Amino acid sequence: MTASRPQMSPEQFEAIDGAAERQDVALEFTAGRLGVKPLPDGNHGETVMWLLECCLTQRPDLRLYPTSRLRTGRGGVAKPDGLLARRRAFAGRGRWAEPEDALMVVEVTSYDADANRRDRVEKPVAYAEAGIPVFLLVDRDAGAVSVHSEPEGGRYLSVVTLAYGHVVELPGPVNVTLDTEELKEFAR
Repeated sequence: MTASRPQMSPEQFEAIDGAAERQDVALEFTAGRLGVKPLPDGNHGETVMWLLECCLTQRPDLRLYPTSRLRTGRGGVAKPDGLLARRRAFAGRGRWAEPEDALMVVEVTSYDADANRRDRVEKPVAYAEAGIPVFLLVDRDAGAVSVHSEPEGGRYLSVVTLAYGHVVELPGPVNVTLDTEELKEFAR
C-alpha cells in the first residue's frame, strides 16, 4: 500500500469537525481521508452499553468512554464507539484523547457501505500504528467479535475472531472476559 497525499491537515479537519458536530454528523480523519460515520442505531447503542457493563463489572479501575475522540497514527483522529482507559484518565484534558492513554478501542460495525473499509481495514491499521494494545471489533454483519492485540509495525500480530455465543478473553492490559451470547439479541 503506497502512501498517498492526505486530503487535509489534522488542524483543518478539527475546524470542519467542530462545524459538523453542530449538525449531528460524526466525522473521522483516518488514512489521510475524511470519513463520515453514521449515527448509531438502537442495537448499536445496546451493544456498547453491554460492553460497558462487562468492563465495569470486571474492572472497576477502568472506564469505557463511549463518546471519546482519539488521535491516531499519521495525524488521524477517530471517534471510536468505545475507548477503555484508566479511571479519570481524561480529567482536565482537552478535546482529543491521546493514544498512550487508551488500553483498548472498540468499534461496532454499522450497516453502511463504508463499514468494511472503515472498521475492518483502516481502523485496525490506525489503532496499531498508534500503539493501542487492544482493538475490539464487534462485527454485526458477521455476527462475530474480533480481538486484535500485539500492535507492531502498523498492524496487530494477533487477531482472534469468534462467532457470537462464544466466550472471548480480552488480553492484557484489559483482562476482561466477555460472554457474547447476549450479542445475538442485537444482531439483524
